[in-house]
Amino acid sequence: MRARAEAPSGHSFDRTIMTLDRRLFLKCSALAALPAASLALSAPAALAAIDHKALDAQALHLAANAEPFDPIYRRQLVAYEGRERPGSIVVDTHNFFLYLVFEGGQALRYGCGIGREGFSWSGRADVARKAVWPNWYPPADMRKRQPELPLMMAGGIDNPMGARALYLHQNGRDTLYRIHGTSEAASIGQAVSSGCVRLMNDEVMDLYQRVPVGTRVLVI
Repeated sequence: MRARAEAPSGHSFDRTIMTLDRRLFLKCSALAALPAASLALSAPAALAAIDHKALDAQALHLAANAEPFDPIYRRQLVAYEGRERPGSIVVDTHNFFLYLVFEGGQALRYGCGIGREGFSWSGRADVARKAVWPNWYPPADMRKRQPELPLMMAGGIDNPMGARALYLHQNGRDTLYRIHGTSEAASIGQAVSSGCVRLMNDEVMDLYQRVPVGTRVLVI
């Protein structure tokens, strides 16, 4: 014979409610005491929900319908007579070309935009990490020049970092220079950026899938 459940007495029920209310109050108080930066730690989970495939499709559509520019800056297989090893990236800032070196004296050449006078960089580096539709964190020096810039801009079509980014480090330290995408066709073949090397979004998407982390980069 099953025992019948007894309804809690009024006093017992009141004590249960008070206990629950106290626990909820303590949890809310603890959350309220946290700084906004701590609460923002949940942002990556929200950003992970970004539909990269939809953004890729939109970027490819924009690239296909972008203003025409000199076809010399379109991706193409060319002869390479330099000394860099196959798999290396070479950025020729004087001629606005980026080369991905292949075996057999060949390279895949991409047109690029580079840093304007006073913001250019040269030297050797490594690709320390790669990102798809990366967030943008304007450097402190840039925010001093342009106070209206945000601390962070989430990845997307309007983000200056474009569809992909390769982060360049030198001797284990971040150079703050990137190889990244853009939808601004007019910037290809020009010195207009704040130092980074930019490729059209469809081009940087192609480069991204060809180079692993650790790729050697020479900027001349």
